[in-house]
Amino acid sequence: MNIGLDMMGGDFAPLEAVKGVKDFVAASQKDIALTLIGDKEQVKLLLDEHTVPKNNLHLVHAEQMIEMHEHPTKALKEKQRSSIAIGFHLLATGKIDAFISAGNTGAMMVGALFSIKAIEGVSRPTIGAYIPRENGSLGLLLDAGINADCKPENLNQFAILGSLFAEHILGVDNPKVGLVNIGEEEGKGNILAQATYPLLKENKLINFVGNIEGRDILMDKSDVMVCEGFTGNVVLKMAESVYDIVQRRGIKDEHFDRFDFEKYGGVPVLGVAKPVIIGHGISHGTAFKNMIAIAQRMIEKDLMKKMQAAFTS
Repeated sequence: MNIGLDMMGGDFAPLEAVKGVKDFVAASQKDIALTLIGDKEQVKLLLDEHTVPKNNLHLVHAEQMIEMHEHPTKALKEKQRSSIAIGFHLLATGKIDAFISAGNTGAMMVGALFSIKAIEGVSRPTIGAYIPRENGSLGLLLDAGINADCKPENLNQFAILGSLFAEHILGVDNPKVGLVNIGEEEGKGNILAQATYPLLKENKLINFVGNIEGRDILMDKSDVMVCEGFTGNVVLKMAESVYDIVQRRGIKDEHFDRFDFEKYGGVPVLGVAKPVIIGHGISHGTAFKNMIAIAQRMIEKDLMKKMQAAFTS
């Protein structure tokens, strides 16, 4: 297993990426190779400074980096020697088994769609958001922002992808799928919700439990919560603001502590043929460590093949 990591992506790169690598290597019980992509001199200096064991590390030099403000498609085309472009090249050619970055999200999505491509049968890949529930478990909300406008068949596919991720990566047995709506009754909601409901109800690949309302999102009524990216992103940003308020007010609470995204690392792009993990731009070492761990689980569980099998059937 060889996991690629963009060392230059994120506001605190490459320092925090190196800290994450050190923490992962220290905690890992398995022989996992890490390919570190970035400015070789900077990365090597930090690896030495933080006394990171180099047994399973391979450095790949990238003389360019894609900044957060750059146009994704243009930047990938013009910066072929950037850490993100090189990472996707290595993933596409089988040199690495997964690719992680906390860099330009748009560039990561463009790279995933055009370098790796969607699983056959998937019309639109999606990204989700982890939702800590009151009972201590994790839910998955998707789409979280990359598909602001959707068709009913998109949401139906998101439900399949999310269910497989929840089952095999989050460890949820027979995950419950809910459609985010403004009422519990069938027939509620806008045109999209009304047209999506019967598709989810008839889908034999998921455990559909019906509509869920906003007040259900932090409860355990459903494990996979499906909506278009506009609604999903609003919910995600509101959850982030709750954590910020709790921190500013000095409130110590076990449940709200779990809203810290660092605990979960990044989110996978679900629906593409190989594991791609996108981290938050302000990721620190803990987040990088956890992103590597997510990629490891996705490879070990052979999640992409399970998704391919679902859409083949």
